[in-house]
Amino acid sequence: MFQLTDDKGNRLDTAKLRAAVNRTAKNYRIQPNDYLGVQVYTNKGERILDPNGELQFGSPAGAGRSGGRGGAASRNVGQGAGSSSGGSEFLVQADGSVTLPMVNRVQVRDLSLLQADSTLKIKYEAFYKDVFVTTRVTNNRVVVLGVPGGKVIPLDNDNMNLLEVLALVGGPDGGGNNLYRYGGKANNIRIIRGDLKNPQVEQIDLTTLSGVRRANLQMEPNDVVYIEPIRRPFLEFLTDAAPALSAASLILNTVIIITTVLRR
Repeated sequence: MFQLTDDKGNRLDTAKLRAAVNRTAKNYRIQPNDYLGVQVYTNKGERILDPNGELQFGSPAGAGRSGGRGGAASRNVGQGAGSSSGGSEFLVQADGSVTLPMVNRVQVRDLSLLQADSTLKIKYEAFYKDVFVTTRVTNNRVVVLGVPGGKVIPLDNDNMNLLEVLALVGGPDGGGNNLYRYGGKANNIRIIRGDLKNPQVEQIDLTTLSGVRRANLQMEPNDVVYIEPIRRPFLEFLTDAAPALSAASLILNTVIIITTVLRR
């Protein structure tokens, strides 16, 4: 999977990915289908009093995250602002807008989280004094394929790197719980990034210090990490053929026993 050549056999140019990684001062830009965890406070950080529990602001987004995401625009977790465990997530629609309590639809597409905070702060200043707003994307993830058998790793931290992602799946060999008997190749780990129709691909070698330096790459949402499995065809053939060989041996022994008895 994910060979580093195109249809004509030419090696893919990974310079674009390396250039993108070098621009690590970047900030994630909000995209359609993101879920935003939004918290709004007044008086530079005081919790908003909401007796009816309708604003869904009041405690960190994601606290008590149980159940699936529901509704077209938001998911309420807990009892709202008056609860000690609550939070909310709001879906960014296809047009890049998100519907929030009181301010209705706000365009957030391609905004960094800091810019989104500033935009929402201005919106809520019409209702509260000294507004303080924090937002974060709650559904960013990385897909790991190959040796672990396929896992989706949430990006709980914005600065997660490749080594952290590999640690979460048990390392290059999948921690022994994988679909491949002999683990993965630490010298052939690939990061596939961007549009999958024209992806940017980087091959990582963790067996050398230079490879480790390159492996400290900040993961981006929707990255695909592929760990190539180690294949030993002869041993795999023997393992796969073991049931058939056992059955054949049993039949042969039975025939020998029957033949011996008949001759007597």
